[in-house]
Amino acid sequence: MASGRRSPSPEPPGPQPIRRLHESLINRIAAGEIIHRPASALKELLENCLDAGSTSIQVTVKDGGMKLLQIQDNGCGIRKEDLPLLAERFTTSKLTTFSDLSKLTTYGFRGEALASISHVAHLTVITKTKSSNCAWKAAYVDGGLVPSKAGYTPDPKPCAGNNGTTITIEDMFYNTPTRLSALRSSSEEYARILDVMTKYAVHNSKVSFSCKKAGSLSPELSTPSCSDASQAIRQLYGHSIAKELLHVTASSASDDNTDMEDPEDPEAWSADAYFTNANYQGKKIALLLFINHRLVESHRIKRSIESIYSGILPKGSSPFVYLSINLDPRSVDVNVHPTKREVHFLNEEAIIERISDAIQQRLAAQSQSRVFEYQTLLTGGIAQSASRKGKEKASNVDELEGDDEGPEADRRVLGNQAKKVLSQHKVRTSLQDRTLDSMIPVADPLRTNSDEPVTAIRLRDIKQSACHFASITELRRLATKRIHHDLTEIIKKHTFVGVIDLSRCLALIQHNKNLYMVNHAALAEEMFYQLALLQFGDYNRLKLDPPPSLRTLVKFAVDVEEDTARSGMSNDEIVDRIVKTLMDRREMLHEYFSLDISETGDVKTLPHLLREYTPNLDKLPMFLMRLGPQVLWESEQECFGSFMRELAYFYSPAPLSVVSAAASDEDEQDKQKSEAWRIQNILFHAMRKYLAAPKFLLDNDVVQVASLPDLYRVFERC
Repeated sequence: MASGRRSPSPEPPGPQPIRRLHESLINRIAAGEIIHRPASALKELLENCLDAGSTSIQVTVKDGGMKLLQIQDNGCGIRKEDLPLLAERFTTSKLTTFSDLSKLTTYGFRGEALASISHVAHLTVITKTKSSNCAWKAAYVDGGLVPSKAGYTPDPKPCAGNNGTTITIEDMFYNTPTRLSALRSSSEEYARILDVMTKYAVHNSKVSFSCKKAGSLSPELSTPSCSDASQAIRQLYGHSIAKELLHVTASSASDDNTDMEDPEDPEAWSADAYFTNANYQGKKIALLLFINHRLVESHRIKRSIESIYSGILPKGSSPFVYLSINLDPRSVDVNVHPTKREVHFLNEEAIIERISDAIQQRLAAQSQSRVFEYQTLLTGGIAQSASRKGKEKASNVDELEGDDEGPEADRRVLGNQAKKVLSQHKVRTSLQDRTLDSMIPVADPLRTNSDEPVTAIRLRDIKQSACHFASITELRRLATKRIHHDLTEIIKKHTFVGVIDLSRCLALIQHNKNLYMVNHAALAEEMFYQLALLQFGDYNRLKLDPPPSLRTLVKFAVDVEEDTARSGMSNDEIVDRIVKTLMDRREMLHEYFSLDISETGDVKTLPHLLREYTPNLDKLPMFLMRLGPQVLWESEQECFGSFMRELAYFYSPAPLSVVSAAASDEDEQDKQKSEAWRIQNILFHAMRKYLAAPKFLLDNDVVQVASLPDLYRVFERC
């Protein structure tokens, strides 16, 4: 047996040399610690705006802040000579010595925010001080000035601008693809931005905040200046939280309602808290914690508050708490976290215990009454007391109306009352509402002088004719396939508003909370096509007495047609060809379409698609003329389909393109009133019953012109 030598184990690697990292790599690593996502960049810039004494802050966001994040304030601005240092690391106006940290009263102090942003995004600054004659614009990349456009120098350029500073961040994390891919969707990043803005807006209620998406006309978050914390909470978090709020103050003094005893005492402190009582039950705790006006997190304070409410709220329910703690700067260490998200302060446990006791005592003072939901036996619904009317959860506040009730209302139970809906979400019209027209039949204005009794219009049921033609079966299948169910629902349950323009065939209808402008001629034409298809081979007959001559009618239409010269034939030749085409097929027309033409060429009957409606016989010459060139006589399916399309166009209320003989103003007004009456009381009534609306009507013939909730938003902004 051969014996092999054992291979020697590899020698351990020697120590790697220590190298000094490149400055750009150092800065990019540091930037990743401070700027985690667009919301963290916004937090840093908001604090800079507040340090500058701004009273108005406007934020514009695109793609969750990854494409664009713009912050505009009206603060003191930045001097032109400071712009070259603006985006360098550790350049700040807040500190000069290390001892300044012990008396820090500003948000920022390290001078890293703008520097970090410039290393992961394209940064542009436009700023103007009150003493400056113009604004100055500067662009930054990797902490240094760069030309704003090709061919320019990197020096700041004068430009127009208001007092204050506008900072624009574009293409965030463009050079760190791993960080960019780790971010969530743009909608989630935008929600985080709104969350940061909301918290700072509550705490800084004297400052006006607004936030909107790029291209949007109205902001999604907007607060006025000169309000207080409770008003800001009501506006930003809703009525359901605001009406359950309790307020308490605490301090290092013996009296909880006094300010700090000695301003020179480094251990002096005060706290201001707004929190919900036991009647509010949220899914997740909402804790807004500010220490020395800085938004921070504290697991100790959060656990302490959760322990207070654990014996009050049901399991799985959480409160809303806004807590602001003011401490002597000498007792706070703010330099313990890269993003200043956490701070350490003296006597932390004692202060937390004191604040928790004050909150617990205030909750105990409100524990005499509680509001519970219970199920009634009569309706099976949820009954609510009047003091809780309109309150479910903060997220559902927009669906309810809250009223301030007196003490007597607390003792009433509204067992059968359903949830009240806001005014902008109420459907104020319904097809089932009884109207005067349904009780008193209204006659056609042109027939008011006749002796015939006025009866209400009742549409008959129309049954589908039995037909075994494969072409008709296919046409019916295609018509069913084209149905748009939502549009059909709108037509069937609409409320007629009125005719806008008879000449352009425009009318208004309402469905639920929306107002639509429709082309009633196009809708009626599609309805009559479907009725023609439904009754194929079994039409009622509209008798013409005396029967007019086919040739006379066609000749009249051809003579007024303007484009006959393009055919290369004379008018008489065109008339002869059309009349011959119809006469050769008069038996088929009579059998399938009830269009009876005598041997002598007289039109005796027409197909009657809807008994309650008579078409405008002024269009009869045009209808007969169009049957010649527009109907595809050679193919069975195309012949039947094109003939029924022409028949539907004849029945539609579209006005004639030919100018009729002049009539007196009074006669013209009577005709218009009669036509409007027929459109409202016959055609739209028939559309509700018979029309299965196809999708192509949405292209040009049905347009939503107003929505009740959108109108309320406009009125609220006015």
